[in-house]
Amino acid sequence: MYTIEEFDREKTKVLKYVMYKKRTEREIRTKFQSLMEENLLEDILQELKDNRYISDENYIERAIHEFMALKNLSIKEIQYKLIAKGIASSLVEDYIQKNREELEEYEQKSADNIAVKKSVNMDEFEIKQYLVKKGYTEEHIKEAIEKIEE
Repeated sequence: MYTIEEFDREKTKVLKYVMYKKRTEREIRTKFQSLMEENLLEDILQELKDNRYISDENYIERAIHEFMALKNLSIKEIQYKLIAKGIASSLVEDYIQKNREELEEYEQKSADNIAVKKSVNMDEFEIKQYLVKKGYTEEHIKEAIEKIEE
């Protein structure tokens, strides 16, 4: 068992880690599991979840909006990045299904941007291969290639 002082001290460490940059539950577990006893970490995580300092659902939403603002990614790449952070694939799938239309538009714009950039030093076949490798759908690749041909 642990004391209230110990709980507060350790919770402060975890909170600093979370406040510095948004983290997933798994990232927090990985960082602190060897630094404190398991039931103390579980109680701290539960309190942080209850007080909405950590939420994988919120993390998904924030991360996707950040990706959309800063990067050209396919929906598959977004999924891989989030799952690699330790977020349950079912949560990621749910978010994607609920926001399918917006994400499809974003993916098309991303494919278009990449096709335009790559068309300077790649031929059409190489661009298609590149986009396939990045996880873009056939439909979005076709549309992006048509746009650079215009």
